[in-house]
Amino acid sequence: MKKFTCVQDIGPLDKALEDARLIKKDRFAFTDLGKNKTLLMIFFNSSLRTRLSTQKAAMNLGMNVMVLDVNQGAWKLETERGVVMDGDKAEHLLEAIPVMGSYCDIIGVRSFASLTDKKADYEEKVLNQFIKFSGKPVFSMEAATRHPLQSFADLITIEEFKTKERPKVVLTWAPHPRPLPQAVANSFAEWMNATDYDFVITHPEGYELDPKFVGKAKVEYDRDKAFKNADFIYAKNWSAYSDPNYGKVLSTDRHWTVDTKSMDLTDGAFFMHCLPVRRNMIVTDDVLESEKSIVIPEAANREISAQTVLFRFLKTL
Repeated sequence: MKKFTCVQDIGPLDKALEDARLIKKDRFAFTDLGKNKTLLMIFFNSSLRTRLSTQKAAMNLGMNVMVLDVNQGAWKLETERGVVMDGDKAEHLLEAIPVMGSYCDIIGVRSFASLTDKKADYEEKVLNQFIKFSGKPVFSMEAATRHPLQSFADLITIEEFKTKERPKVVLTWAPHPRPLPQAVANSFAEWMNATDYDFVITHPEGYELDPKFVGKAKVEYDRDKAFKNADFIYAKNWSAYSDPNYGKVLSTDRHWTVDTKSMDLTDGAFFMHCLPVRRNMIVTDDVLESEKSIVIPEAANREISAQTVLFRFLKTL
């Protein structure tokens, strides 16, 4: 494996899940694999779970870890070719990337969507420059269009908690006061479509995702109908994808907040969210704190998804 940016990069899901179970059984069984190997984690955006879980995963494998916050303590980086660098950006990514690559063995990159230029966001310019110019294996710690480490952890969690072979999984839009990228929703949809689950996406009109991520999922605009007999409810906000409203908030309708009444429509569904979560906007306190909420085990599995990916990289170095 030379890169990890989407579900296709992980290969057969049954094998990936087998590796994840092996690692979760004993996180420290492969510490020799990462000896004298260095992971460089590069953050263009803030992080809590991704930073801690990925760093812990690397340490479990015996790796050295370096963390670079691009916006704190580093030169401001220019990302576009052909610009006259007469502003506040002192270094170009095209020089910075191969320099970074010379100091490490594996690179993780976190770079969000701008939500102002859909074409640039969906071309994944920053992430793809690292893949092209670093000379090292690169994985996404959330990019403009996907969050594969989160989605892999989501899959691991569903497999651990499901009570039937083919559960009904519902991705539901929920209100948020700020515009958020489509990355988590896109990625979750992509991974769910790679399974044989009964997968449904529900959202208000105007919040349709890129069709390539929707895939074979059923899209239902009636949330109550979508929730009926569900086994897992995955709540997430995302801003509009379609032009001319790309990156905009079109609605903050609290009807879409996940509450006890809506969860009662399900078949005793588990509640999931990638965190951080806006209480009583995305989900009410009582649902988030209920025994059917699995957001903490879901977050804990971020360590397992990251370690599985690093484990596979290390085996090929």
